[in-house]
Amino acid sequence: MIEEMSPGEISDFVHEQKVGRVGCHAEGETYVVPVIFAWRDDCIYVYTTEGKKVEMMRANAQVCFEVDEYLVGGRWRSVIVQGTYEELRGDDAGRALEIISERFQSSSSGAREDDRGAGRVPVAFLIRVKDITGRKVERD
Repeated sequence: MIEEMSPGEISDFVHEQKVGRVGCHAEGETYVVPVIFAWRDDCIYVYTTEGKKVEMMRANAQVCFEVDEYLVGGRWRSVIVQGTYEELRGDDAGRALEIISERFQSSSSGAREDDRGAGRVPVAFLIRVKDITGRKVERD
């Protein structure tokens, strides 16, 4: 049976996850893309480079963010955030990078320096939560 997750379960689950998906919509096109993120103070923090998702979120700040987990035996959890894109600059952008770096320092699968973003303009942003829901199926 599908069950609603409590606010504590939602927060714990989102904090455990490393990759989520940002959904954005602009000029009649919908786009969903995976990002690494950090969850702090009921906000999703992302540090990325300019590209299609940033252009679309600049055009329409209303976004969706999703994380999920599927386990053996048909168990799963999923959280969906409806929120607002806020681009961060200066000290706020630096703080976002610190939050994300702290999140992945203890993880062997965290963000690593490479040149995939070479030559592209970095962008820090947060998604301010307007609504958040979580559902799960737990089986014996």
